[in-house]
Amino acid sequence: MKPFFVKHRIRVGLLALALILLLTLAIASRPPADPFAAAAVTDPPFTPLTYGIQAFLWWDTGAVGLRLDQVRIMVFSHVKQIFAWEDIEFRPGAVDLSRADEILGEIERRDLKLVVRLSDAPDWAHPDATGLKDVDFIDAPPAPQYMDDWASYCGAVASRYTGRIAAYQVWNEPNLAREWGNRPPNAAEYVELLKACSEAIRAADPEAIIISAGLSPTGTCCDVARPDDIYLQEMYDAGFQQYVDVVGMHAPGYTAPHISPDEAEANGSQRFFTFRRVEDLRKIMVKNGDAARQVAILELGWTTDTEGHNPDYSWFAVDFETQADYLVEAYAYAAEHWRPWVGLMSAIYIADPSWEKEDEEYWWSIIRPGGGVRPSYIKLANMAKYCGERIIPEREDDSPEALGLVPVDPCD
Repeated sequence: MKPFFVKHRIRVGLLALALILLLTLAIASRPPADPFAAAAVTDPPFTPLTYGIQAFLWWDTGAVGLRLDQVRIMVFSHVKQIFAWEDIEFRPGAVDLSRADEILGEIERRDLKLVVRLSDAPDWAHPDATGLKDVDFIDAPPAPQYMDDWASYCGAVASRYTGRIAAYQVWNEPNLAREWGNRPPNAAEYVELLKACSEAIRAADPEAIIISAGLSPTGTCCDVARPDDIYLQEMYDAGFQQYVDVVGMHAPGYTAPHISPDEAEANGSQRFFTFRRVEDLRKIMVKNGDAARQVAILELGWTTDTEGHNPDYSWFAVDFETQADYLVEAYAYAAEHWRPWVGLMSAIYIADPSWEKEDEEYWWSIIRPGGGVRPSYIKLANMAKYCGERIIPEREDDSPEALGLVPVDPCD
C-alpha cells in the first residue's frame, strides 16, 4: 500500500503546485492598481477633456472679437477671464458689471463658454497689506473685516449671470506670498476665503462649477512660498473639498511633457519641475478619499523667454517651435493617461495687447500682443482633440477648417 500513498502524495503535490502557478500567473497578468483612481470619477463636471485658454479681455476694447474668433477657430470651447474685484467694485458697495456684460455677450455670441477667475482684491479691502499692489505683491486677501464684502462680490457676479458662467475659479496661487499680500501663505486662511465665496456663489447659482485656486509648483518654504503638495494637504486638513466641485492645479512646463516626477528626481532635478507634477497632487487627493472629484488644469504652458528678459523664468525657456510641440504633446498625454480625472485644461495665454517683452506673460502667450499668432497657436488649433467619446481629427494647416472657412463645433 505504501507506493499508492506515495503516488497519491505526488499527485496532490503536483496539483497544488499547478494551482499555485495558475494563481501566480493570474496575479501577474492582472492590471496594476491605478494610483490615480480614475474609475472613481463617475460624474465629472467637465467633459474629459475640455479645451480652454486664458484671455485678457477686460481692458481690450478694440480686439475682443478678433481674440474670441481666434479661440473659435482653435476649436477650444472655454475661455478663462479674470473678473477682478478691484475693477468691479472701486469703492465699497459700488458694484459695476457693465464691462463683464459686454465680455460675456461677445463670448456667448460665438457659442463659447466662460470660466471666471475671482481674485484681485481692491486696495480698500486689504488696508494692512505691506507695500503696493502690482509693485510689491500681485494680490492680497481681504482683511477679516472685509470678508463679507468679498462674499458679496462673489455673490453679485453669480447672481447677475446665473446659468451663464460655466465655472468659477476662486483666487490664484495662494501658496505664494506675492499672491497673499506679502504674508506667509496659509492654507487654512485660504479655505476661509474660499468658503465665503463658494457659499455666496452656490446661494445664487447652485448649478455653477466651483474650482479651487491653482497652486504654483514650488519647493520653496516657507515665508515666500509653500510647496504645492504640502499646501494641498493643508487645504484638505482645513476641509476645502466641501466648498468646491473641482480641484484646481497648475502645470507650467519646465521639461518635456512625458518626463515624470520620478524621472526628474532621478536626474537630479525636482519633482515639481515637471508638467506631470499634477500626478503627485492627484495622489494626495486619492489619499484623502477624494478620488471621485475631478481636476482642472488652470494654467498650462511653456515660456519662450530665451532672450533673458525675466531671469526667474528664462532659465527653462524653450523656442517657439518647442513650445508648440510641448503644448500639443501635453494635451495628447492627458487624453491618453489622465481621463476622466482631468477635465478642463486651460492653456496660457491669449495675449493682452498691452504686453511688452519685459512682461513675463508676453513669453507664455500663443498669440502676439499685436495680433499675430505663434506656432503654438497653429498647432493647438490643428491638433486632434479628444472629448469624451468624440474625437475631432487632426487637420491640415491650409484646410478650410483651419482657415476658419468651415466652422467646427468644439468639444463641449
